[in-house]
Amino acid sequence: MNYPAVRPADIAGIYPILYAFFDRANRLDRAAMRRQMEATIQAGAPGVAVLGLATEVNKLSQTERQQIIQWAREDSAGAVPLAVTITGSSVEAQRELAQYAIAQGASWLILQPPPLVAGAAPQAESFYFDFFAAVMDGLDITVGIQNAPEYLGVGLTPASLEQLAAQCPNFRVLKGEGPSIVLAEAVARVGHLMPVFNGRGGLELIDNLRAGCSGMIVAPDCFDWQHHIYEAFKRGDIEQAEVLYQQVLPTIVFVMQSLDTLICYGKRIAAWRMGFDVLRDRDVKLLPSGFGLEAAKRFARMLGPLH
Repeated sequence: MNYPAVRPADIAGIYPILYAFFDRANRLDRAAMRRQMEATIQAGAPGVAVLGLATEVNKLSQTERQQIIQWAREDSAGAVPLAVTITGSSVEAQRELAQYAIAQGASWLILQPPPLVAGAAPQAESFYFDFFAAVMDGLDITVGIQNAPEYLGVGLTPASLEQLAAQCPNFRVLKGEGPSIVLAEAVARVGHLMPVFNGRGGLELIDNLRAGCSGMIVAPDCFDWQHHIYEAFKRGDIEQAEVLYQQVLPTIVFVMQSLDTLICYGKRIAAWRMGFDVLRDRDVKLLPSGFGLEAAKRFARMLGPLH
């Protein structure tokens, strides 16, 4: 079963991007991954994304990346659109994974720039422009790019994004990652061509919507709260949206101190809300402290079950 066809104009709302859970043997945790997909769909996700920074994609083998795509297809049974983030150090590697995702029925793709080489300076912006264009060439699917210079070290300017959209007719979604004032500039330049998303765990959620963002792509720990905020905003109940955001914001601030904090504590908050524990951390730079765990448990209790 393929995922439902989706037009770029219909890509909107709060997309959870799944965590990678590992078992005690350091393998992908099949039961936890299934539970996560079921919980996010039941909580109202308009679509689900996989293999992003929250999925710790750079710690996964190619086989594991393919496994996550396969499980996502199996566990969702085509109930919602699936966005697959595409990573790789070369055009060929990204096209290979993109073709695999398309064959598995992905609804749309999100390309990441090739990772920076340790100790080397970023390439010129034209290199990344040409890289994205080469990966997209001929792909019969809606394609977005992750433009996250704060997290990935490189990115395209709004003018370059507009030029890329003119050159590549399948480039029709933008996944930004930055302050709302930065995303407002992107929306002003390319918002008439494509939906623009932000991430950053939901920081400045309401201001991102005011800036014209079509939604957010965030980890599952509090995505359901953000889904309710989005729905309230879209129906014009700004007061309710702001009340909910004030309640969930302390959790967002806690987990979004860094990507390492998100992986350490955000993943645990999500797991506890779904009724299980994180069994194994893989190659982490930040291990949980007693104080951090108590804070994370407090936030999980405040957010309530995720189902």
